[in-house]
Amino acid sequence: MAENMNPLAPTAVFTTQHVSSPSLYPLLCRLGKAACLVALCALGVAVYLLPSPIDPKPHVLKGPPPALEGPLAVNTRLQKGRRVFTGKLHGPESFTADQDGNVYTGTVDGKLWRIGPDDTLTLITQMGQDIPECGSSPDYEPVCGRPHGVRLDRRGQLIVADSYLGLHSVDPQTGQKTLLLANSEGAEGRPFAFLNGLEISPQTGLVYFTDSSSRWGRRHVKLEVIELNALGRLLTYDPESGRVAVLLDSLYMPNGLALSPDEDFLLLAETSIGRILRFWLKGPKAGTQEVVLDNMIGYPDNIRLSASGDAFLVGITTPRFRKLLPPFLDAIAPYPALKRFLAKVVPLGWYNVLLPRHAMVLELALDGRLQGSHHDPDGTVTRAVSDVFQNPRGGRTYLGSTDQPYLVVVDGWQS
Repeated sequence: MAENMNPLAPTAVFTTQHVSSPSLYPLLCRLGKAACLVALCALGVAVYLLPSPIDPKPHVLKGPPPALEGPLAVNTRLQKGRRVFTGKLHGPESFTADQDGNVYTGTVDGKLWRIGPDDTLTLITQMGQDIPECGSSPDYEPVCGRPHGVRLDRRGQLIVADSYLGLHSVDPQTGQKTLLLANSEGAEGRPFAFLNGLEISPQTGLVYFTDSSSRWGRRHVKLEVIELNALGRLLTYDPESGRVAVLLDSLYMPNGLALSPDEDFLLLAETSIGRILRFWLKGPKAGTQEVVLDNMIGYPDNIRLSASGDAFLVGITTPRFRKLLPPFLDAIAPYPALKRFLAKVVPLGWYNVLLPRHAMVLELALDGRLQGSHHDPDGTVTRAVSDVFQNPRGGRTYLGSTDQPYLVVVDGWQS
């Protein structure tokens, strides 16, 4: 024990009696509340001063979504499909087929695949670097690649629109890749950020494609949809000359596109505002655009001509339903300040809880009229559809998705 410490000297003793003193307790409570209020105010100021990743403009949609009646009446046609390659194909987004009935698709891990008529699965190539992390997170997509639009050209080569790595030609037998147009090259001095839809003219060989945004890459697609700015373009690539041309600019997330049977026009999906345009390629309206469908029941992804050639099939990536409250994106569309705040504080993955588990395909007549729909109303087989491809040599319909870990095949299609 230290010399100058007297064990008998009086010491200060603190007990709960002192803390719970009637005169001190209210003061501590007031101080605690004040401290909490100051902390909340400081947090609010910090969040307010934090820069938002998006720069939205106010936008008002045409009206509430249409009712599920008439050609939109709910049915269970898509539940006739079945899942295949579960755990092997993750997010098969788009499809094409060759003369032998082989089907080709790309997945979130940057891989390009061939599906044989006997359901064999063969890896063709990796669009980017083949590292173990590929497919584990969207953050690796710029390194691994993410093939979206896939078509066969007149020479039997695969033309692939990789969201990050540009337009490529790929030999379907050897997997050899040839870069046709890098995202960094872009068009008219503006690089590409999100290559997406693809279509090739059988008549001319011209490649039509979309750049969904000049600001956001695919891994930030939710920010692109929330921001709701017209940053996309429709373009062409001439494989003979290498020339790139811009057909339409200032589009709202242009996505899938499909040529008409006579190639006099193409249909183009503007995903973020639920709209489909017709762009005329021939005739007196050549070079002009018009709205075919607006205020749609959902957000359109890819558009494909049916195997019979008498209808367009539109995959709906997320439906818009009229319930007690308006759809989330409809509700926030007119309020840029609210969207900027949400982009600061809400993790992108949290928005998935708002997505209805209701898959849908729309069937359009060649003039663009809605003539029917196909549903999986509770997501039993699939909860979203990115592409609807009917293989003319196999009789099957393939339903794509952006992130589901399987492929859905429908063996009989009821129009």
